[in-house]
Amino acid sequence: MTVKGLAWLGIGTTEFEDTARFFEDTLGLRAEHEEQDFVIFRLPNGDQVKVFGPSDREHEHFETAPVVGFLVDGVEEARASLEAKGISFIGPVHRSEKGDSWAHFVGPDGNVYELTGDRSPT
Repeated sequence: MTVKGLAWLGIGTTEFEDTARFFEDTLGLRAEHEEQDFVIFRLPNGDQVKVFGPSDREHEHFETAPVVGFLVDGVEEARASLEAKGISFIGPVHRSEKGDSWAHFVGPDGNVYELTGDRSPT
């Protein structure tokens, strides 16, 4: 599975270590900056994922994490890859009439995330 894109994501979590390990080890993102309770991951297209732990005081306004879609080539294949690593999904892979596909899963921090399929040209 290759995560292809995401503009920006900021996540405040009390489960900092598990969440950071999930993004690095399970999703394969590269950490470009790390300090206590703060890490920035860089995706191949330059997008960022920032994870803020309990001692981070600059982002206390992150009371709950957003649901974000990680862009992948094939939702079914990406889902199978994550399931093989112990990630639980909520419901089936969904499809729109336009050919879009998505599937929601629960991360180690208890928040809901999404795999989003590459959209077909309209």
